[in-house]
Amino acid sequence: MKKLTYLNFEEATSKSLEIAQSTSLKEAISIASCIGRVLSDDVVCVKNMPSFDNSAMDGFAVRFEDAGKSIKVQRTILAGESVEACLEEHSCYRIMTGAKVPSDADTIIPIENMVEVNESTVVLPTDIKKGSNKRFKGEEQAVGNVLFKKGDKLKATHVAILAAQGITTLEVYKKISIAVVSTGNELKEPWQNASDDEIYNSNSYAIISQLKENGFDATYAGTVPDSLEQTVAYINELKNYDVIITTGGISMGDADFIAAAYEQNGLDVAFHGINVKPGKPTMMGKMGKTYVMALPGNPLTAMVKAALLAVPVLNKIQGNSAFFHDFIYAKNAHSFKTKAGRVNVVLGNLQQGEFRVTRENKYGSGMLTPLVESNAIVVTNEGRAG
Repeated sequence: MKKLTYLNFEEATSKSLEIAQSTSLKEAISIASCIGRVLSDDVVCVKNMPSFDNSAMDGFAVRFEDAGKSIKVQRTILAGESVEACLEEHSCYRIMTGAKVPSDADTIIPIENMVEVNESTVVLPTDIKKGSNKRFKGEEQAVGNVLFKKGDKLKATHVAILAAQGITTLEVYKKISIAVVSTGNELKEPWQNASDDEIYNSNSYAIISQLKENGFDATYAGTVPDSLEQTVAYINELKNYDVIITTGGISMGDADFIAAAYEQNGLDVAFHGINVKPGKPTMMGKMGKTYVMALPGNPLTAMVKAALLAVPVLNKIQGNSAFFHDFIYAKNAHSFKTKAGRVNVVLGNLQQGEFRVTRENKYGSGMLTPLVESNAIVVTNEGRAG
């Protein structure tokens, strides 16, 4: 077996995204089921927001020129009513929040700001601002404006505007298909009996759940046995998926056949090995139209690598324009050591702007509990030792 050449982490991240091509398949869905989906086209404003001039307050719709005067209350306008302009000289409308403002009133004064309020007359303050508390037609969004762009991932706030526009159906990218596969004869499924010499398959269920948390649906495609011939055949059957994610089987062990099986199925390798701890044995590439992610077999490392590398790639393939990770600057609560000359991935807990390293950065890549104890990841640079 050829010796692995380890890329630096930044280059591996760049290469993994470079070969990821966004899907072009689309479908129409209801806004009732659009949360987490990615728009395949721009959404344009079809109804002015607001669609008419209206009052932002309960108060009085007046003419600015009457500031400081005692004027007559001509009539009351409730929300939902449409009143034609009919103000007499030195008069006003009593108006409710959201009610349409007739064209002959240019300013709204809240009830509590009036100098004096009677049943039929009011006294206006002198220090009023023309146009205050009046929501103007189209001031939020005007017909023809682009509300959302192609590649936006939809959230509840998007749905609110879509509903306000009367849009109930929209086009999104069809969900990509993802196959998750484990490797190793020693693995037992959680519903099977496992002896002390055998291991329950946690990786596949962990990765599938992790992807679901990030808005992706994945299929558990089973466990590949430690046989090159069977692995080659098995991988060939998965080529109809958009993405294949495997864990384990790509190190230097005698029974690690995944890399060879991928290559025999025509995999164009982008990289195989990253200079990072934990998780050096990581491979990505394209097998025809199928994107391949071969992650490490140790459970902690597999989930960390899925978070750092797989999730951004999947977002890009799904058509999401915002596929890079967000990051935050935080104060480090306790010092901890890392080894220079490589990128170190460090688990910790971020609360109120402070990062606290998990277990003093002393845990194994085969553990799972440190993941539960952590909610943030620090990625160091290669020259940093502490």
